[in-house]
Amino acid sequence: MKQRSVAKSIRPNSAVTPARLFAFEILRRVEEGSAFASVLLAARETELEEHDRALSHELVMGVLRRRLWLDRVIAHYAGRDPECLDLAVRIALWLGLYQLRFLSRVPASAAVNESVKLVRVARIRSADGLVNAVLRRATREPDYDPAAELTNPLEQTAVRTSHPLWLIERWAKSFGIAETAAFAEANNFTPPVAFRTIHHRGSEAEVIQALRAAGTMVSASRLTPAAWRATGSTGILRQLAREGAIYLQDEASQFVARILGAKEGNYILDVCAAPGSKSTHLADLSRDKALIVAGDIHAHRLRTLITTAANQGFRSIHPVNMDGLNQLPFRGAPFDRVLVDAPCTGTGTLRHNPEIRWRITAADIKDLSTRQVRILLNAARYVKPGGRLVYSTCSVEPEENEQVIVKFLEETEGFVPSVLSVRADLLTASGAARIWPHRDDADGFYVAAFERHP
Repeated sequence: MKQRSVAKSIRPNSAVTPARLFAFEILRRVEEGSAFASVLLAARETELEEHDRALSHELVMGVLRRRLWLDRVIAHYAGRDPECLDLAVRIALWLGLYQLRFLSRVPASAAVNESVKLVRVARIRSADGLVNAVLRRATREPDYDPAAELTNPLEQTAVRTSHPLWLIERWAKSFGIAETAAFAEANNFTPPVAFRTIHHRGSEAEVIQALRAAGTMVSASRLTPAAWRATGSTGILRQLAREGAIYLQDEASQFVARILGAKEGNYILDVCAAPGSKSTHLADLSRDKALIVAGDIHAHRLRTLITTAANQGFRSIHPVNMDGLNQLPFRGAPFDRVLVDAPCTGTGTLRHNPEIRWRITAADIKDLSTRQVRILLNAARYVKPGGRLVYSTCSVEPEENEQVIVKFLEETEGFVPSVLSVRADLLTASGAARIWPHRDDADGFYVAAFERHP
């Protein structure tokens, strides 16, 4: 779909505020295609002023996180299935209800009137009355909660936290009801902004000092060394990221590269490397004095990786277009360190990518698990004797994590699990590491490491 600028969209035909129209357009693109809201927001955020940018981001991510709950409220107030409504009308109602229920600083009149204007912008004036009636009723009945009328605890959790019931049921089976409820609740909160500094670009202390001087509150990560989290003013963060002085990356993602243990002089293979977060982190940890082969099957994603590496000033990263499912273009077992950060469902990243919960299926989990085993077995062939192999996903699904490791150890020889030097509460019964959003305030990750016998 061709992108339109917000300025062209709202003038002269509409008096809708820029933030709401921007959110409306982003949500429509997310629903109509396979785009991710976080990517669309980042690509177009310069079209808005700072205050409008913050509101639009809150509206988009909030609606995607609360979509099921909002649909249940629409069904109650409108007396009809939201699935039968025109998409533009449904989005306008989502935005209006989200403001009424979750944004205390937005006047009710503004939430109602702006949503009515949105359906006019979409040229569905016949829906004016419906949108107005639903939102006016919502202002008169502010205490209605669709989860309160349910008696099944799993269904109640699904509606209250706005997750598909099948996901809640499978998580409860794997982790228990209490863990599932805590995890699902955490998925609806905005995650902290995490970053790392690029060491050869300047002093870490000076970067942190500059951030604090600009009004950004910065604290050291409790999860992994040299990771930082920031709150408050984020404009300078974006500026420093553009300059290549810092890289925005979740703490759990940074945790993975630390486990690999990259050193100067190492030959390192990052099998599924794009967009380059972990490859560039490995380059930084090895002071740009390792040889890092960064592979990916998608050429356009490799181009993103190349740009990422160049922006941070790393020369040790060598991109290779390759398919991790098939034989790789290397002779023998040349690598001291091999990382398989496998393609996965991403269920550990629902705070950053809430639309995932509405897109994945049980069949996706099964298919990805099969692919993950194949990639891991294939990658293992290229680990030197005495070398280290690390497997990670940003998924919480056992089929993509523990079950992959069981199959890997059954089908290969010469590898033994490594003992991870991490906090005891992060370790699983098998010695791998698991990070939870509700416990660790970072993306959900699973990380396992293996050593190849000399």
